[in-house]
Amino acid sequence: MTAAVAPEPLLAPDAFVARLREEGLRRYHDQHPFHELMHAGALTRVQLQAWVLNRYYYQTRIPIKDALIVAKSEDPAFRRRWIHRIQDHDGVQDGEGARSGGLELWLRLAEAVGLERQEVASCRSVLPGVRFACDAYVALVSGSPLVVAVASSLTEMFAPDIMSKRIAAWEQHYPWVGAEALGYFKVRVTRARADGDEGLAYVVANATSRALQDACVAALVRKTEILWHLLDCVYQSTFATFATFATVTGAARGAP
Repeated sequence: MTAAVAPEPLLAPDAFVARLREEGLRRYHDQHPFHELMHAGALTRVQLQAWVLNRYYYQTRIPIKDALIVAKSEDPAFRRRWIHRIQDHDGVQDGEGARSGGLELWLRLAEAVGLERQEVASCRSVLPGVRFACDAYVALVSGSPLVVAVASSLTEMFAPDIMSKRIAAWEQHYPWVGAEALGYFKVRVTRARADGDEGLAYVVANATSRALQDACVAALVRKTEILWHLLDCVYQSTFATFATFATVTGAARGAP
């Protein structure tokens, strides 16, 4: 008769946080060749356009996954705290008028790099692999318990550094875009840091078994893989066949 295997002990909070940070940092997409080329100023106008167009589809999935997270919670206080993430991307209409969200800011970026707003917003030219990866993120959140769904968002912990690097790189290497078009990146430097801290605190407090802790780490790893796959698709498309992208979308306009 096989002896029962004792479950692994719960990680202490500091050890759990260290594991999340280690797994996320070594897999985060700031190390992807496409981002390294972007930050070195080595991308053409068409290649930047391809990234902006395809990344917009990922941006549209963010408020959807956050709505799923809100719907999973029975706690009104949690829902009140989390719902601002939907508004951060969709925008809000209040007594003082409309406040632009991340999706609007991204469309302004798209126009600044020379894309047609309606073409980008339609998502009809998004690469199939990018669509697959982004939809997989929504499916991951949909099919996970609340704490694991929140853990999948913890790539936000690493976003402020890449956003800061991106702002500096675009202002130096792609001045034709215009600094005013970088509003999304600038807003996310502070908001992503706050969101990452909030999400991490929730995960540490609510992953109350080693199995849940492991599932949270796995969800974070899966999210990094999704982000990496998105860039793989754009990289392969733009470096192998970016002329096809330009033909389909009408994106090439005096590419340097």
